[in-house]
Formats: sequence, structure tokens, C-alpha cells
Amino acid sequence: MNRIKSFCYKTIFAVLIGLLAGHSSQAQSRKYSNAFLSIGVGARSMAMAKATVASVNDVTAGYWNPGGLTQMEKDYSIGLMHSEYFAGIAKYDYASFGLKLDDKSALALSYIRFGVDDIPNTTELIDNDGNVNYDRITSFSAIDNAFLISYARNTNIEGLSIGGSAKVIYRKIGDFAQSWGFGLDIGGRYEKKNWKFGALLRDATSTFNSWSYSLSDRMKEVFQQTNNELPENGLEITLPRLILGVAREFTIKEKFHVLPELNFDLTFDGQRNTLIQGDPLSIDPYFGLEVSYDRLVYLRGGVGNFQQTKAEVGDHKVTTFMPSAGIGLSLKGVTIDYALTDIGDQSAALYSNVFSLKIDLNKPEK
Repeated sequence: MNRIKSFCYKTIFAVLIGLLAGHSSQAQSRKYSNAFLSIGVGARSMAMAKATVASVNDVTAGYWNPGGLTQMEKDYSIGLMHSEYFAGIAKYDYASFGLKLDDKSALALSYIRFGVDDIPNTTELIDNDGNVNYDRITSFSAIDNAFLISYARNTNIEGLSIGGSAKVIYRKIGDFAQSWGFGLDIGGRYEKKNWKFGALLRDATSTFNSWSYSLSDRMKEVFQQTNNELPENGLEITLPRLILGVAREFTIKEKFHVLPELNFDLTFDGQRNTLIQGDPLSIDPYFGLEVSYDRLVYLRGGVGNFQQTKAEVGDHKVTTFMPSAGIGLSLKGVTIDYALTDIGDQSAALYSNVFSLKIDLNKPEK
């Protein structure tokens, strides 16, 4: 019976420890807090290894760089995306709506959800008398939500637009824990001839998440029997990061267009496992390429997530990276994009399929 009880505790704890543990009553900054907001949106950007901060020009700019919202081609834009991770266990969804307020400004509303549903809760499987009752097994969901409202405006400097995104974050883990957070992103985009430059200060004011917990006596017992501290109400802080990008479009025989883009992700919270490591500054470069025919068919690729890992043989380190690829089709205001991402280690089945749909409309003529 003790073995069964131990197994049940470990089953639920394997899920909960990664979700609940590690928070204290003191405010603290974390390198990877709100990690779901770093996944990205839109199959176009995902296929280009997320290197789109300079070239983004549609409704997804509310996430990548709000300064690019003014480049939307039509009055209204609707964006949808769906992807799954960890063999379909986690589902990631995105929906957005953008509109041009006038010739100089634009607004966008975005919603992001990352969730793991139907997680079995086995902490009540064994009653106080030591009897196993499978009817006592319940389920819960761990869901991360983000709501963004973005605004952009062209400046008096030709080719320069600036914008910002206010984001409200709500994270919920069953009835055990929940968190409300708020943050602000600030971005800018400058275009001169065929050159495009972009900058995004993500979590510009730092993003604050206030966590509160409500654990049952049995749940507390899970933490105690696994020698872990009970999580306490506290404040989690996501520090700012700066993303810089440059892109240039080349036209070949009128109908063929080539757009390479290079981005640099700069973090200031201590040394990270990136290509360029330092303390407190680390730099993570990534590169994307888009080739299109007559703005109708698109082929895309990219490389990113460079890391230093220990070699399987010897004591030296090797540099690894993750490639991505995708295609797109755009016709009469409807764009369908597909991306295959995280294919750096296929043996671990890390690849994910990303699908997105974008619909652009003009206001009806009076």
C-alpha cells in the first residue's frame, strides 16, 4: 500500500512541482518567467526562426513589434494560429484583430492561450483508511492567458513608426494557484528604401505577476512527503529584454522577392546559454529568410536557439541550433501559413506543426 501511495504522490507531483514550486513570499526576478510569451505567434514568423521584428507588417505586429501595425495593407485584419507541443499534450492558440484608425495609426487586440488540460489529480486516490478508490481521481488544467492591446502611429520622421502593447496576464493551475500580471512592450520600426530596421523593448517596465495559492491539506502533504517547500504567495518579476533586427528586400525580375532578416535578442539578467554569453549581458542571434513569387507563394526558413552543449565524447562543448521551415499562400486577402519548428533534435520528437490564418478586409464602400 505504501508503494501505491508513493506512486500516486509522484504522479501528481511530477506535474505540480514544475507549476507551483519555487515561489516565495518575496518579490523575485526570474529568467524564464512567463515563458509561454516567448514562444511566438504566426506561422510566418515561426518559420523564420522568429526573426521578424524588423519586417513584420501585419496584425501579428501587436506581439512582435507594435510599431509595425501601421504597415497593415487593409483596414481590418484577423489573425488565428494553432499549434501543439509535447506530442499534443500542450496546446497553444492565438487570435487577434487589427484595424487602421486612419492613415497614420492602427490598433490591435490579441489573445494568447497556452494550456495543458485534463491533468489527473491523484492526491485523493487513497482515503484516510488507506483504501484505493479510482472514483476519487479528478482532473484539472494549467492555463496561461495573455491579453494584449496594441497601438502604433507613424511619426513625423518619414519611414519611422512607434507603438506599444499593454498586456494583462492571467495564469491558473486548477484550484491550487492563480496569478495576475501586467506588463508593457515598446517597439519601433524604420524603413528606408528596401532596408527595414526594428527594435522591441519587451517587458519595458518589467512584468509583474502576483501569485496566490490555495492548497488542500492533502496537497500540502504531497509537498512535505517529497521534501519540497510549500509555495507561498508572492510577486514574480520578468525583467526587460531588447530585440534588435535588420532586414532588406531584394527584387529579382519583378515577381521574385527575397527578404533576409537578422535579429539579436539581448538579455540583461545574467549569463544564459546563448551563442554570446556574458554577465549581465547575453546575446542570442537568429536568422530568417523569406522567398516569394508574385506575393502569392512563400517559402521560408530560419535558424535560431544557438546553445553550447557538452559533447557526447570528450570534455569540449559543441554549438547546437534549431532550424525551422515553412510555406505560405496568399490570395485575395486570405493568407494561410504553415511552419515546422524545433526540429533540431528529431530523435526527441521536439518538432511542432504550426498553422495560421490571416484575413485582411477593407471597409465597405459607401
